[in-house]
Amino acid sequence: ELRYGSTLMRLDFVWLRDHCRSASCYNAKTNQRSLDTASVDLAIRPQAVRVDESTLFLTWPDGHVTRYGLEWLVKNSYEGQQKQVMHPRILWNAEIYRQAQVPSVDCRSFLETDEGLKEFLQNFLLYGIAFVENVTPTKEDTEILAERISIIRETIYGRMWYFTSDFSRGDTAYTKLALDRHTDTTYFQEPCGIQVFHCLKHEGTGGRTLLVDGFHAAEQVLRRAPEHFELLSRVPLKHEYVENVGGCHNHMIGVGPVLNVYPWNNELYLIRYNNYDRAVINTVPHDVVRRWYHAHRALTTELRRPENELWVKLKPGKALFVDNWRVLHGREAFTGYRQLCGCYLTRDDVLNTARLLGLQA
Repeated sequence: ELRYGSTLMRLDFVWLRDHCRSASCYNAKTNQRSLDTASVDLAIRPQAVRVDESTLFLTWPDGHVTRYGLEWLVKNSYEGQQKQVMHPRILWNAEIYRQAQVPSVDCRSFLETDEGLKEFLQNFLLYGIAFVENVTPTKEDTEILAERISIIRETIYGRMWYFTSDFSRGDTAYTKLALDRHTDTTYFQEPCGIQVFHCLKHEGTGGRTLLVDGFHAAEQVLRRAPEHFELLSRVPLKHEYVENVGGCHNHMIGVGPVLNVYPWNNELYLIRYNNYDRAVINTVPHDVVRRWYHAHRALTTELRRPENELWVKLKPGKALFVDNWRVLHGREAFTGYRQLCGCYLTRDDVLNTARLLGLQA
């Protein structure tokens, strides 16, 4: 046991030997471990231990000395991680988002400057949505926009897709009907991380886009009924996509809980919510099913509160990036011809771009 500041750390000797940052154990140039963990005696104990105001010193039986800065230990210990947030965010409802007056980023600034790109990514990381203005309304220009921050993820829908109400795919989205709030690709084992929307043309009425911060809704459930939050984060469900339209034949199944959390600090990192694609509930024991429905109803109630609904009219030239692991989207019914284009982005590449610009992601 070791106390530093207000944190009491409990550190195993094997862990302390394994994480040694000396030149023979860790390559500082590549940031990779050199020590063979399997070579460490699981019953190892240091011959000597010394602590001063800032450093822990351990001398091992073979004479090797390990030094740890206490600040590093606090940050990287289990107890320290419990107090830290992996992804800082601003949870929002419609009023909070409007009052924040989050600016859109101009297309040229986004494409040509690190400052514009960084501003865009900071908005995206904090709110889960971000807009780019003055984009030429073509699929090709939208593709250039997306590739600024990520590799485009190829899926069963292709790489870049057009989106009209021609029912060319076996999905309600390819109609003029209203769509309730949902996240996409819940039927993937790893749902797509980011979705890009760009309205190229709309000759008609309606069709506003609905955005809801799923993490804000889940936080309300946690505050009001923590037992519901716990159940939704623990019970795995199947989501399914079955398509037999034209030449498209797909049967995809993704498995996971509605709420996905890091187990050490209970921080939510992914919401998988799509009532259209949820498969038969057959992974939940009989004595849990009714409690699960109560928990699901509590979350749905929060997601459907009018004050949590941000309605946006997408117009040619204004591209929207949505964190599909956090923000639910939908739309109102529409008339006339409406064409969108878009794509899915690989989450790791977006976060990598943000980190290279010095952002916490």
